[in-house]
Amino acid sequence: MQLAPSEPAQPAVQAASTSGVGPGAPARKEPEPAPDSGAGAASDELTLQAGGLRLPLHVHARGLSLGILATLACVFALQWAQKFFVPFLLGIFIAYTLNPVVRWLERWRVKRVIGATLVTALILGAMGGTLYRLQGEFFNIIDELPTLTHKVTRIFTSGDGQRSTIQQVQAAAAEIERAASNATGGEQRRAVQKRTNSLPPAAAAGASSIRVMDWVLAGSVGLATFLSQATMVVFLVFFLLLAGDTFKRKLVKLTGPSLTRKKVTVHILDDINNAIQSYMFMLLVTNLLLALLTWAALRAIGLENAGAWAAFAGLAHVIPYFGPLLITLATGAVAFFQFESLRMVILVAGSSLGIATLVGMVVATWMTGRIARMNPAAVFVSLLFWGWLWGMWGLLLGVPVVMVLKVVAERVEGMEVVSELLGE
Repeated sequence: MQLAPSEPAQPAVQAASTSGVGPGAPARKEPEPAPDSGAGAASDELTLQAGGLRLPLHVHARGLSLGILATLACVFALQWAQKFFVPFLLGIFIAYTLNPVVRWLERWRVKRVIGATLVTALILGAMGGTLYRLQGEFFNIIDELPTLTHKVTRIFTSGDGQRSTIQQVQAAAAEIERAASNATGGEQRRAVQKRTNSLPPAAAAGASSIRVMDWVLAGSVGLATFLSQATMVVFLVFFLLLAGDTFKRKLVKLTGPSLTRKKVTVHILDDINNAIQSYMFMLLVTNLLLALLTWAALRAIGLENAGAWAAFAGLAHVIPYFGPLLITLATGAVAFFQFESLRMVILVAGSSLGIATLVGMVVATWMTGRIARMNPAAVFVSLLFWGWLWGMWGLLLGVPVVMVLKVVAERVEGMEVVSELLGE
């Protein structure tokens, strides 16, 4: 039996001879080189450790594409059906708010039909009485519009023979238009001048009146649309109050035979009910308080039609964040036209802004935090989205819609991300 010569011993002997150590001395063990595959894995591991922790991202391209397309289709449908969804959601929120009053009447053995009719009639009567009480001030504001126009003309017109600011702006615009016409060529300018000279004097004089009639027509159409939507909201509120818990029982029944799913549905509906009722009650209290404080402040300062502007402030404050800014600008402009004094403008606008800040940032923020428990940044972003989608109505309905979305996300599996983003 022959033994193969030990090859690893030769480097040890050579190392010993080169280092000056005798052959009998024990040879030092050299570290064995790691395998090639292990070296690659170790280098990758070190690279990951140097770069920090990284989470694996698994993207399902087909599911992501379908989700994006579904979201875009939903946004387009909401914008296209705005005239349906706005009164529908507004009627649901108002019905949720007034439902406890109808239940309280039922405890006193008042039938639901009679209770719903009484509550609806009481709300309409209160709104009609408020408008009747303030109609004189609103008509005064309308009657003063020509006077305000003359004031604006007098303010922007200098009395020393020089051109006014408006005239200077018009002259600059005419000069720019003339330069642009010269740059593009004279043929088009001569054609426009020829068409202008061919117009009869009556048509040239009536151009401004045609524009005014267009504005009046657009305003009339907008008023008719508003009245029709308001009528839809009133009937929807009445029928929802009359239905009571019918739709709630139907939704629980549609969830399936599972007792667990029914319990979850009941909890979701109860949470939505409590959140909307609390939020609408908070709006009612804070807006009434702001209207009363604004009326007292404007009346003490001496601003004309203080009641009408206080009512406007109470309605505008319904819009979060943007309402106080609108109130401040409106009251400041009215004070400027009435007093024509910068000191009075600062006083009126500062009073309105101070009251709106006190009520909105202190009282409303505290109550909203206790009721909704939502992230203010997420609420502001959602208001931007709903305002872009539905305009002023989106700013009004954005917060209740986000509250409902948060309540549903807290109870439904797979929506934990939405709940976490909207929560505190």
